[in-house]
Amino acid sequence: MAFKKVGTGTLIAITIAGVLLVAITAGLLTTTQNVPGSGTISAIGLGVYSDSGCTTPLTSISFGSVNPGTQVTQTIYLKNTGNIAENLTMTVSSWSPSNAGTYLTITWSPTTSPLAAGAVTSATVTLAASSSAGALSTFSFNLAITGSQ
Repeated sequence: MAFKKVGTGTLIAITIAGVLLVAITAGLLTTTQNVPGSGTISAIGLGVYSDSGCTTPLTSISFGSVNPGTQVTQTIYLKNTGNIAENLTMTVSSWSPSNAGTYLTITWSPTTSPLAAGAVTSATVTLAASSSAGALSTFSFNLAITGSQ
């Protein structure tokens, strides 16, 4: 049996056809399956309330009239509304007048920190006025209570 000599053009055509057939076959042998996913992201949430049942959100704290050299205490309630334990911190900012922080000090004592998910704790917020606080007639500030992981 004798073989005929095949030309270069024919050889290239056969090679391209082979590559195309392999690519098409590979495409036919490929499949995709989608698998839906879901989950829960651990979230931090903190509510501040005026009552121990945590039914009345606290929107402001009024310390009323404070005499120089005295202190006034308010009790607030904190509820971890997230699903992980939170460390509690408090900061004071935006004093008005701007020098009020020189005469006034705000501290707090939460009963529990870290606060477990879903738990409630009370915190005592104390405003102390220095003996030279008489230079102030009125004051205001922002109190930030933060829960963090």
